[in-house]
Amino acid sequence: MKLPIVAVIGRPNVGKSTFVNRLAGDQQAIVHDEPGITRDRTYRPAFWQDRDFQIVDTGGLVFDDDTEFLPMIRQQAMAALVEASAAIFVVDGQLGLTAGDREIAEWLRRQSVPVLLAVNKCESVEQGQTQAAEFWELGLGEPYPISAIHGSGTGELLDELITHLPPVDQLLENDEIKVAIIGRPNVGKSSLLNAITGEERSIVSPVSGTTRDAIDMIVTRGDKTYRLIDTAGIRRKKNVNYGAEFFSINRAFKAIRRSDVVLFVIDVLDGVTEQDLKLAGRIIDEGRATILVLNKWDAVDKDSGTIYQYKKQIMDRLYFMDWAQMIFVSAITGQRVPKILDLVDSAAEEHRRRVSTSVINEVLEEAVRWHSPPTTRQGKQGRIYYGTQVSSQPPTIALFVNDPKRFNDNYRRYIDRQFRDQLGFTGTPVRLIWRGKKMRDLERGANKATKVK
Repeated sequence: MKLPIVAVIGRPNVGKSTFVNRLAGDQQAIVHDEPGITRDRTYRPAFWQDRDFQIVDTGGLVFDDDTEFLPMIRQQAMAALVEASAAIFVVDGQLGLTAGDREIAEWLRRQSVPVLLAVNKCESVEQGQTQAAEFWELGLGEPYPISAIHGSGTGELLDELITHLPPVDQLLENDEIKVAIIGRPNVGKSSLLNAITGEERSIVSPVSGTTRDAIDMIVTRGDKTYRLIDTAGIRRKKNVNYGAEFFSINRAFKAIRRSDVVLFVIDVLDGVTEQDLKLAGRIIDEGRATILVLNKWDAVDKDSGTIYQYKKQIMDRLYFMDWAQMIFVSAITGQRVPKILDLVDSAAEEHRRRVSTSVINEVLEEAVRWHSPPTTRQGKQGRIYYGTQVSSQPPTIALFVNDPKRFNDNYRRYIDRQFRDQLGFTGTPVRLIWRGKKMRDLERGANKATKVK
């Protein structure tokens, strides 16, 4: 069941993202002393007492300025209110009541959603009531003095909040397939997210760096639940200055780490760049299942052989990722976008898959029969005793051998190909761990010692 949504609304720099971090119990929302850091709607799971809900951070609202991204930020805030069960209007208790607060309050009074008023930056309990008192003028009911940094006052606010939420059963996170959308700036990540969900969840702009935060949202299809994570475009490290972009890219790297499947978005017009190769290496290092999403296919002049030419060009560069499935899409027109979640399903299933030890050893036996392990110059030959899968996500297979040094890179790649050919594992990396006889004896000794105890 879909969790109820609570929208956090307010002017820039009143502490909305700090407040969201407080409620969500993490530091995922970027907090930085610069207006406009939060632009899209960023979703975080939160709970209070026995109630689970999603808290939605929105960009700072300014109604009398239409420069740069402000109109789009207003659009995102309005969209958050439409789907929200309740809203929390955050104001700055130290700065006091402003004309901007009055404009937002007037707008909120016209909405049908219940609104709670949180007066932030009331670090002093004694002075908090005095700071909050002048906000009665907004006509939104009782102003709650809080400190998002220290957490004081938030309990009373949340006690009132949950009275406005409908009953809901908790979503089990283990049932979710977490999907991170990764790529360089302006390859169409936010457009792709909007196309998958069928609504404007992320601001789309030709200006590089529009997406600042890693944006979580829940999508359901049939009996399956997906957590889609839109991320900031990742530029070359030397081009990134410390500040908002630095934090954004760190969030993107964390999104890779906590995902099951990565949608690796590549601009088909640019092809695979050096930065794309580095991103691919990062994804493999994290062991994530991957879909290669070649975007902007609508802008390519095509004939019957075009797609095969592009596939070859892509794989010539990403040859080390030949296990990943590839799809050519247009986020703008929606071409093939509905098929992406089908690929995500199969990649996630392979990423979590386990294979019995007997099957693994059948593959090894046949592989060795066709191609024996190499022999060193001293006449010593490598020998594989047996293999077993030790973990999944990604599938990891331990091979117990007499001496790992006797198996060169060519033979290791050969064994990897045999597992691919015989067992599939399409869409996910497979890790092979080569363990020597000495390591095996040490492990057996440790197991015996454990049993004695």
